[in-house]
Amino acid sequence: MLAQRGEHPSLWAAVNAIAPKIGCSGHTLLKWVEREEIDRGQRDGVTTVERERLRELERENKELRRANEILKLASAFFAQAELDRRLKS
Repeated sequence: MLAQRGEHPSLWAAVNAIAPKIGCSGHTLLKWVEREEIDRGQRDGVTTVERERLRELERENKELRRANEILKLASAFFAQAELDRRLKS
């Protein structure tokens, strides 16, 4: 794709010429080209590696929040149990 880009008046013209040959839409191919340019540093944006790292961090953050909530509930439960035990003594 990148090699044939110079043979066309614009990126969109190149995309529209090549997309049917590889069996995808022009829009899909354009997104792939843009993604490759971002990953190569030729276009501003979040790279594929950075995007995957963000997803991992978001998953980890979600798990930690869930674990923290469980610990808060357990702490409150045991604190109440301790108060109840002291009142019965």
